Amino acid sequence: MRPNIFKLIVAIIATLYFLWIAYDPMQGSFLDLIDLPIHETGHLVFRLFGEFMMVAGGSLFQVLFPMVFVGYFAWWQRSYYSAAIVMLWVGQSILNVWVYASDAIVMQLVLTSGMTGSEGSFHDWNYLLTATGLLDSTKGVAKVIRFFGTLTIIFAGVAAVWFSFQPAGNSLEEEI
Repeated sequence: MRPNIFKLIVAIIATLYFLWIAYDPMQGSFLDLIDLPIHETGHLVFRLFGEFMMVAGGSLFQVLFPMVFVGYFAWWQRSYYSAAIVMLWVGQSILNVWVYASDAIVMQLVLTSGMTGSEGSFHDWNYLLTATGLLDSTKGVAKVIRFFGTLTIIFAGVAAVWFSFQPAGNSLEEEI
């Protein structure tokens, strides 16, 4: 089967870019500028469910938001290639959460207040890991988050390349 060359090139370039992010998530990416307002919105959305969920809601919403688009492309549009490309964003977003979670003890990241957690700014992951009794396990929790972020990127990249070899199908045409 012959690939859609344009889709294949985009899949390879996007996968390489996101693997580069997975290699060193601390370097950041252009998507960090999109993740931040989504993260902050998550605090507002989850505020209804109490303090713990309000704090967790930032990171949770940051990952769930791009997953909604994955679902849209996969289930409503039946465009699995597009879903795989957006799934790369999900992986990057998980890695962005890793950056925050791995900082829970040292609290050196500059937060939206302009200060670091150690300078008195509220640090979501310090609060979450303290509240769950896992602050001493920060490195382990962070490793799990990074593993799943990297695994998501690898899976999405392989899927995007795979689906670039599949013929495009319109779900409406298939149902008729």
